[in-house]
Amino acid sequence: MRHRVSRPRKRALAVGLALVVAVLAPSGAAGAADPYEWAALGDSYTAGVFVGAPQPALGDASRDGCDRTSDAYPALVERELDEFPPGGYVRLTNVSCGNATIADIAGARQTPISPVRPPADGWPAVAPQIERAGLDDRTDVVTIGVGGNSLPFGGMLLTCLTQGATGKSCREHYTDPPEGEESIQDKLARVQDEYIQMLANVHQAAPDAKVITVGYPAVLPEEGSACNRLSLSELSSISHADIDWLRDDVLKPLNDTIRQVSGFFGDRYVDVYSSSVGHDACQSADTKWVEGICGDAEQYWPGNLPGTLLDCRLIGKRITLVHPNAAGHANAAAHVERAIRLALLER
Repeated sequence: MRHRVSRPRKRALAVGLALVVAVLAPSGAAGAADPYEWAALGDSYTAGVFVGAPQPALGDASRDGCDRTSDAYPALVERELDEFPPGGYVRLTNVSCGNATIADIAGARQTPISPVRPPADGWPAVAPQIERAGLDDRTDVVTIGVGGNSLPFGGMLLTCLTQGATGKSCREHYTDPPEGEESIQDKLARVQDEYIQMLANVHQAAPDAKVITVGYPAVLPEEGSACNRLSLSELSSISHADIDWLRDDVLKPLNDTIRQVSGFFGDRYVDVYSSSVGHDACQSADTKWVEGICGDAEQYWPGNLPGTLLDCRLIGKRITLVHPNAAGHANAAAHVERAIRLALLER
């Protein structure tokens, strides 16, 4: 039987750990004049996209199209660390960006794709996240949540939707791919190589930082048959067999890749999958921590997907494409906060 830790219990554990860090931290190691520096890097599962208020706010000239939000886990952890400091003030620099790939962390310029009030000529490209975050030998902690878009998982979901709607197998499409399409084995092998290079670059840029990688939650149920194929609020037309394949042959191996590469570098891996089992996109609205193809989101978020026939407004929902909701980010925040406190305790 799984036992869920209540929020008060999680708060008590966080406070206890904060006190331990405060007692054991060297005197003067971090104070008002010398804060701990934390950089949050990642994709939409870190940025938040539709969870909470946009950061920067709508209308702010500094908006960059990355869709960071006030209730994403970096912001939640920041507020907890402010309330219960781990031996000193922690300053967050959050440069996570929706649709970021592994390459966008350390080497490539990313062109954001936010659908929320884009400029007439589109969003300008942004520098690699390690540059935007200003990683250097003063950086204390780096958290990284990335990898899905490098498969790309979102694109695979859309393909599976189309395949399912026409009675075809998504699994067969990716295990015996058409000309020009990578097999899932090739995709995962490439992601592993890219992740190794990315972590090497992060460590080079921030040689004294504790690096924490964050895996992906259980967005898919433990049994594909739990999903209603008529429901856009779940996984819609994706077949039950393909849901099982996406879980066991794509999502879990992706998390395993991130964990294994992180271990090779001696970095801490944050598992948010285990705690989120049973809170996937096919659960009831009050249980799910991940929204389905269509779901609940803030009013500024769009209800249709340009260039496709997908229109969630028809059922009073918005385009959420299997992303964490507020409860999902709260769960991730509890685990990431603990990892950061432990990392600072080790410094």
